[in-house]
Amino acid sequence: MRYTELRPIDDLTDVVHCFWELRTLAELSEEFQYHALPDACVNLLLNLVDTSIAGVTALHSEATTLNLGKSFHYVGVQLFPGVWQGDATELSSSYVGSPYKGALPLTQTGRRLIGMKFEDMPQLLSELLRWCLAHGFVRANPLTARILSRVDAIRSVADMAALAELSPRQLQRKLKEVTGFAPHDFLKVLRLQQSFRKHYLDLYADQAHFTNAFRHAVGYTPVQYRKRFGV
Repeated sequence: MRYTELRPIDDLTDVVHCFWELRTLAELSEEFQYHALPDACVNLLLNLVDTSIAGVTALHSEATTLNLGKSFHYVGVQLFPGVWQGDATELSSSYVGSPYKGALPLTQTGRRLIGMKFEDMPQLLSELLRWCLAHGFVRANPLTARILSRVDAIRSVADMAALAELSPRQLQRKLKEVTGFAPHDFLKVLRLQQSFRKHYLDLYADQAHFTNAFRHAVGYTPVQYRKRFGV
């Protein structure tokens, strides 16, 4: 099995975090249970085993375990938080398994990607993103961009509101509107993601606070998670 990320082309860096591919190189002996961590990002997901299957996915404030089976090939576009402007009811919290019926050209793009190496796919994936931008499904979000640009300086919701130059009540309304997250939950997700790159005491008051927050979001303690998933 292989997971690969590629960075977006320059004109898309304010809306796209990365292009990604997750695929098996040979059939697995057991069905693969993918433990997806919350990250507040929306993904445009394409199934290259069956290109009729596609969707728009987003995780909530807790991790989700997804059964991907023994053989799969997914390609996706991970958008930054808050840039998805399409129908919120189209968002799924799982890897979709039914034919796509929405307005985006996901299945058409999937068919064009068949047989290509992943490193050659960004041009077509960029075409998909530019279509989404032109039709109003995706748009750069100054609020979340400002928060993400200074995320290391945020220790509280009050810090987040000050950075965004909004009152806490305005931040509550606007952030919920563009991400689906309340500020407190958004901050928890950002801290969780940062904890994989920094020492937990840079982000949490103490080890107990970190362990409780991690277990609530992920479903495992940090030690259990490392043993089970090898990270």
